[in-house]
Amino acid sequence: MTDAFWTALAFVLILEGLMPLLAPSAWRRVFTQMLQLRDGQIRFCGLVSLLAGALVLAWMA
Repeated sequence: MTDAFWTALAFVLILEGLMPLLAPSAWRRVFTQMLQLRDGQIRFCGLVSLLAGALVLAWMA
């Protein structure tokens, strides 16, 4: 179980690092736009991301 956690964490870090590595100016633009979002909009994005992850896990199980 803990091996799966660390593997998943490693994949998240790899995916999160791709955009700033490959397109730093685009990443900066996206990050700047995200700072202008209201809290509710950020929460909605988090909810959608969480649900998408849960669906992928359910689909794989």
